[in-house]
Amino acid sequence: MNALSAVYGRVARLRRSWYERHPHARHVLDCPVISVGNLVVGGSGKTPVVAALARMLREMGEKPAVLSRGYARRQPADGVVVVSDRDRVLEPVERSGDEPLMLARALPGVPVLVSPDRYLAGRIAERRFDCTVILLDDGFQHLTLARTIDVLLVSPSDLTERVLPSGRLREGLDAARSADAVLVSGTRQDAARVSEALGVARSFTLVSRFAPLRPLHHGDAAPIAGNGTRVVAVAGIARPERFFSALRDQGWDVAREISFPDHHWFTPRDLASVQDVVSHVRADLVVTTEKDAVRVGERPRWAVLPMQVVIEPEDEFREWLRNGLRCRP
Repeated sequence: MNALSAVYGRVARLRRSWYERHPHARHVLDCPVISVGNLVVGGSGKTPVVAALARMLREMGEKPAVLSRGYARRQPADGVVVVSDRDRVLEPVERSGDEPLMLARALPGVPVLVSPDRYLAGRIAERRFDCTVILLDDGFQHLTLARTIDVLLVSPSDLTERVLPSGRLREGLDAARSADAVLVSGTRQDAARVSEALGVARSFTLVSRFAPLRPLHHGDAAPIAGNGTRVVAVAGIARPERFFSALRDQGWDVAREISFPDHHWFTPRDLASVQDVVSHVRADLVVTTEKDAVRVGERPRWAVLPMQVVIEPEDEFREWLRNGLRCRP
């Protein structure tokens, strides 16, 4: 296993080095590209960061668009799928993927496009929507597209990870030096320690904020947050522990935690099984994540726990981002 990890890490290092030595081999869009990525496989909070950046860019007077690969779509399509334009959501979750649809719903006024060819998607975003900046979701390893700003999400625990298949790293930690800044979940001291260890000059912290629950069925009254109601928590995400903890922190009585694999497509049998658990533990409500909610659809007595992230210090990050965009080609 260790030998395989060494080979995997060397191949990833050679690939990144080749693109750094041959910048002309990268596709270049007319407008600046901000890449949001990470080093590990599995969930690291990239999608909420993309949403936060899109909102920040709009406040700065920019017209952003989001490009995604559309991982784990049930109905992958050739070419580019426009999940949403500036006015409405255009595609179902089967064609968009869960995270792009979640972004499309959360970001009215921001086009979201899905394609494995993100250069082609970017061209469409520029020409059809007159975008002024592109947000590349999960783009750190997408080296074929040139970027203006590379933002890397890192957890302090990533520093002790190993390269696949022995660990969860997509490439060695030395790859982080290609990033312009790291966003670190934890304290300001954690962020400084991580940036120093990785050799990245700028670091900022990520703070997650959970809002009160909202219903997944338009006919339901909005649940009251933290009122001790007995709930069953359902999550099909990579790291569900934070979701379960957030529910308890809000005061919900979590009678049962049910985990599914990341990007899991819920079957009627899955949903019936959840309902059996609800009856068995005498819960009043099922609560799930925003990403799972787009795959579950509308269901009575289900609710979703919304989450947003804040990048701190916010004013300092905004100014850093503004300066980076001034260097647009």
